[in-house]
Amino acid sequence: MDMKLLIVTSIKECRDKVADIFKETDIQVFSVSEIAGFKEGSPVSLTHNWFGSSGDSYDSIMLFSFTEKEKAEKALELIIAYNQSADTGFPVRGFILPVERSGY
Repeated sequence: MDMKLLIVTSIKECRDKVADIFKETDIQVFSVSEIAGFKEGSPVSLTHNWFGSSGDSYDSIMLFSFTEKEKAEKALELIIAYNQSADTGFPVRGFILPVERSGY
């Protein structure tokens, strides 16, 4: 089986849409992590804004799944289609990486 690592990042407000994409592609096993996202113009050093709340960071999520190639590619197609139809200013980002070996 050709396995891939699918990584998806988005702002929290798009969580339901990303969940719909995973459901539609039958990706049932995945992990979610809350992250702070930064856009261009943010300070290079995080320590500049460590205790402040200047509005440069965004509540974001990162989802990842080790899944079959076909499911990962379908999910990426759906992400691209969503980004073309939605005008949020914060596109959902998807990445597919190869899995060379696994130990399971």
